[in-house]
Amino acid sequence: MDFSLFGHMERITPDQPQEVLHKDFIGLCKMADEGGMRAIWTGEHHGMEFTIAPNPFLSIVDIAHHTKNVKLGTGTVVAPFWHPIRLAGEAAMTDLVTGGRLEIGAARGAYSYEYERMVPGMDAWDAGQRMRETLPLLRPLWKGDCAHEGTYHSFPATTSTPSPLQDGGPPIWVAARDINSHEFAVENGFDVQVTPLWQGDAEIDDLMGKFQQACTKFGARNRKIMLLHHTYVGTDAQDVDQAAQELSTFYNYFGAWFQNKRPVAKGFIEEIPAQEMAANKMMAPDTLRRDLTIGTAQQVIDRIKRYEDLGYDEFSFWTDNGMSTERKRASLARFIDDVMPAFS
Repeated sequence: MDFSLFGHMERITPDQPQEVLHKDFIGLCKMADEGGMRAIWTGEHHGMEFTIAPNPFLSIVDIAHHTKNVKLGTGTVVAPFWHPIRLAGEAAMTDLVTGGRLEIGAARGAYSYEYERMVPGMDAWDAGQRMRETLPLLRPLWKGDCAHEGTYHSFPATTSTPSPLQDGGPPIWVAARDINSHEFAVENGFDVQVTPLWQGDAEIDDLMGKFQQACTKFGARNRKIMLLHHTYVGTDAQDVDQAAQELSTFYNYFGAWFQNKRPVAKGFIEEIPAQEMAANKMMAPDTLRRDLTIGTAQQVIDRIKRYEDLGYDEFSFWTDNGMSTERKRASLARFIDDVMPAFS
């Protein structure tokens, strides 16, 4: 089992200086690097203080200057927002300047709020089709003289400049949920990232089953699957209870961004009343404590051992959670010091 860190700058209130949030985020990345994690993943989002990440390649180059060993992944680049030639070129440049440490995680995107602003009129189905046209073009563009006539993009013979440093280009991962996405990834020689949210172990089992089904269908024996999960390692039951409450607040806002029904002003979504959050049983603290990877060190070890037994190759510690930097750092430190050694 490999371990990685997944995170972004996240601004909860207007009084938080962004330069401080940036410093805090880099601090978490340095902890992951020095603690022996395999990779750091950071994504792409637009117009949302909730997740500040307008260009994952810029973020990765920044992180590269503060780390030495970890691989650096886009988790995820929103493929429908990119022209294939631009995506291939910027990825190759990032791979070059980071010394061959880049990995590309790609997705169709999740927020209709972003679709409305970046590609007006695009829906989730259309976004998925755009991703399916774009991603298979990356390796031919890196190889050189790739011409394409497609539904969304057409261009004459083109070669990515520069070339990526890694032979054949960076590894490519696809964020997948339904069986079609798993099959698209595996058929094209991509690895898979999955993110169970609030359906518990049944969803974790189901996503692995879809991945294995796709691998069997296409005879793939060397594809990898990564599990991204909100994680908190607490000192005791009281600390874990506090984390569950904080994650409940986070998930209420996470869900509100998905629903795209509340007003947004200057990048902040309208405040959700406490009574409304309390009535949301799907995102209640007890539900999230059951469904997410949170607990004391031994409880977290036991959960991850189960994921390992299912066949997951990598577990990514999702650190976006609305908590203070001090609580994030303390939890990550306990994960590195007390949890990871159980998997050596």
